[in-house]
Amino acid sequence: MQLVSGKEAVLRVHNLINAAQQTHAYAVELTAKQIYNLNPTGEVDFGGSEYVAAERHPVPSHQKHSQDRYQWWTLVHGAYQVEFNETVELADDEIALLEPHERLLRAGAEHPALFLRGKLNPLTTLLSVTCARLQIKQNARISTLRVFRLAAVPSPKTTVKAAKPAKKKR
Repeated sequence: MQLVSGKEAVLRVHNLINAAQQTHAYAVELTAKQIYNLNPTGEVDFGGSEYVAAERHPVPSHQKHSQDRYQWWTLVHGAYQVEFNETVELADDEIALLEPHERLLRAGAEHPALFLRGKLNPLTTLLSVTCARLQIKQNARISTLRVFRLAAVPSPKTTVKAAKPAKKKR
């Protein structure tokens, strides 16, 4: 696998808030569009015929300061689903790693590190708030996306022949 530059990775990301601020040497930061509560219960079985996704309910947002252009979500300890503003479209020979932004971790929340493939629209993740209370502003940069190009796999027709052992001199 080869890590691609941020300038190349950003070409796979759509609906950026500010590409210049979200693009870094080897990563693109993703932003929060909407946060949902998950209620009441999801169900998972072996075959999937009884699968039921947990219901999503938008968390209400509020204006924290009168001059704020964007709303804030106040989250208490628990699990939420985050929908990102951005969508991702990867080539067949690419994989992306989605990881929590370091500021999100320091603020008392996390989400799983995920490997992503293909087209993701919408792009979501499960957010765990581990502190008593967390406030997130709309469009806050909460995740980091790194894109990797997979190594080319040789086709069966291009196998390398083993060298013949040297003959012993008598």
